[in-house]
Amino acid sequence: MRIEAPDPSAFPPGYRAAVFGASGGIGAALLAQLRRQGGVAQAIGLARTAAPGLDMTGVDVADEATISAAAARLAEDARPLRLVIVASGFLHDAQGGPEKSLRDLDPARLARAFAVNAIGPALVLKHLAPLLPREGRSVFVALSARVGSIGDNGLGGWHGYRASKAALNQLLRTAAVELKRTRPAAIVASLHPGTVATSLSAPFAKAGLDVMTPDVSAARLLSVTERLEPDDSGGFFDYRGAAIPW
Repeated sequence: MRIEAPDPSAFPPGYRAAVFGASGGIGAALLAQLRRQGGVAQAIGLARTAAPGLDMTGVDVADEATISAAAARLAEDARPLRLVIVASGFLHDAQGGPEKSLRDLDPARLARAFAVNAIGPALVLKHLAPLLPREGRSVFVALSARVGSIGDNGLGGWHGYRASKAALNQLLRTAAVELKRTRPAAIVASLHPGTVATSLSAPFAKAGLDVMTPDVSAARLLSVTERLEPDDSGGFFDYRGAAIPW
């Protein structure tokens, strides 16, 4: 990865970008910042639920049919799709938060975590990879989490979230190997956004943590995305561009 400042010409001008999960805090910030960048012909926001500024709603990463339909609509535009970001994620809901111990494991919640955090982004890549140009740089990134690192796990707990993010990392790394055969300049990576002040992380943000606003996290993530090189494909990086152990 380059260590110099982000290069606004990292992509050829006139490209399209798509943000899945653009109704969430980080996703909405990513979409807004992409729309302000020069060189982006169109930044497309997709999400399951309605929110201001979205181009497609009803796109649920846990429902492959909606992903397939979204890909078909994106394919109607001849302008190249060079950047895809999956910002969706599941940590807690009205039924409870992440598991603290083995006795809290629930099959339905585990399945939900894997469906949204791992399987969903992989299905987005399945349907959008054919839309990435065969020539020239393109990037597919999904938001992972440092707690998905097996090597960095010294605390335990959060079984489903940790395991689903670790699964996401493996799915993207495996896809990166395959994609390189047909699109050698394409980059696939997992990104850790840090602790961000969103509804997903709010109940678990402890005092003393470096909690970022969605805008700050989005700016840092886009900076990393712009600096990724083909040799970084299949990697796992934080919002500063530092590699995270598997």
